[in-house]
Amino acid sequence: MGQSSSTPCHRRPKPPFAAPRPSATMIPEAAISTDSTGSVWDHTADLPDECLALIFQSLGSGDRKRCSLVCRRWLAVEGQSRHRLSLDARAALLEVAPSVFARFDAVCKLALKCDRRSDSIGDEALALISVRCPNLTRLKLRACRAITERGMAALAKHCPNLRKLSCGSCTFGAKGVEAVLRGCALLEELSIKRLRGLSDASADPVSPGAAATSLRSVCLKELYNGQCFAPLIAGSPNIKILKLSRCSGDWDRLLAAIADGVPGIVEIHLEKLQLSDRGLAALSFCADLEVLHLVKIPECTDAGLATLADKCRLLRKIHIDGWKTNRIGDEGLMVVARRCPNLQELVLIGVNPTTLSLGLIASNCRNLERLALCGSETFGDAEMSCIAAKCTALKKLCIKGCPVSDQGMEALAEGCPKLVKVKVKKCRGVTPEFVEWLRASRATLAVNLDIVSQIEQPDATLSESGILDNGSELLPAMVDQMASVELPSSSNGRSCPWKARMGFLVGRNFFASTFRRWSHGSSNPHRS
Repeated sequence: MGQSSSTPCHRRPKPPFAAPRPSATMIPEAAISTDSTGSVWDHTADLPDECLALIFQSLGSGDRKRCSLVCRRWLAVEGQSRHRLSLDARAALLEVAPSVFARFDAVCKLALKCDRRSDSIGDEALALISVRCPNLTRLKLRACRAITERGMAALAKHCPNLRKLSCGSCTFGAKGVEAVLRGCALLEELSIKRLRGLSDASADPVSPGAAATSLRSVCLKELYNGQCFAPLIAGSPNIKILKLSRCSGDWDRLLAAIADGVPGIVEIHLEKLQLSDRGLAALSFCADLEVLHLVKIPECTDAGLATLADKCRLLRKIHIDGWKTNRIGDEGLMVVARRCPNLQELVLIGVNPTTLSLGLIASNCRNLERLALCGSETFGDAEMSCIAAKCTALKKLCIKGCPVSDQGMEALAEGCPKLVKVKVKKCRGVTPEFVEWLRASRATLAVNLDIVSQIEQPDATLSESGILDNGSELLPAMVDQMASVELPSSSNGRSCPWKARMGFLVGRNFFASTFRRWSHGSSNPHRS
């Protein structure tokens, strides 16, 4: 019909597993070439599907999606090599689930998340997904309120290799969790948050079932009747990590039973629980304990911390949020210093230590690398000088809302030879001029200062109990950010007291840099 014929392509035999050949106009330019006769050849056609899949796995999610649009072969290989998938779990997913999992038939890590204002998938959809994903090892359910015990039973039946289950804001109860524990003998991690089916105080206790020997980590958060999981924890002797947060009920007696059944716990997080020194004394029988988080538990005092530290001598990380109750202080921390020489990380929020405990910790805990203090009324210049003089292994230091000043921070110019990161926030006594001097004195030291206006009001609120709660949840994130920084350490660049060296800062360059920092301080995330 007057149309010219297309350019002939050089053809080779297709391997038996290859999908239809892509059009030359769709292949990336670097993957095609033209020989002396003008024939176009796709070099990716020589790659086995397995090699193409390895290439896709090194790409980001966006690039993988774009590659799947190149041709039918790439579409098939990309789908068959995708092991992780996150889906909108609204009810409409049921209609498209067969086609979705026909393409992604190798998924082993799946997240199903639904908006709280929408209708979620139900038992039928979860059963269909579990049948299509028999190799599922990790599952996360968020706000899937239409899933009941029947759906969880179907999941346990068709996905026996499940190793990690995380549920949040779902409505099934203890029977749904127990169905998974009975059917998934390889389950290692269980995380449950706001499980609304536990609202009945008479809920049946949850037993570990077939997962008794495989469970390694249990996390329970914001559960009205979380104590029904006590038999599960106590009956799983190989648990290493236990996290309990905002679960109602008296936990003293239950922690005693847990400590008897699971003496090998290595890491424990306790937050906003009805717990006293009796519970801490029970945990002292976990001699292998290395990580302790004690957050906003007002009934715990120096006595309980001392009892725990006296027997748990392998402690490496301690995070304490005293919630401004002044019930944990020097007395408990001094026992930690005497009994826990392996301490590497110490975070104190709303705790008031002095040179008595800090000096002992610095002298005895020679491996202390990370120290953070927030909202301490007693951490001033004397305590700062003590840390600078004795903490020779310290690498990261974070101070927030403490009465420390330039005079105390001056000791950092000569002390802590391995220090690589300092973060100061809401300490009104520390000035930008001093920070400039400290940076000049120790070029390898990264110093972050959050400048607070003199007229700014503290972002503190009072809880229902009248106790000051000033957003100290932000400090762990600051500590994590500091721990992720790897900078070269150096002890050179020492200088005489900073006030005698301020002359080099006088002039236009200093004022320009200072105003520039003020103007960008709020917008720079690294200085927040």
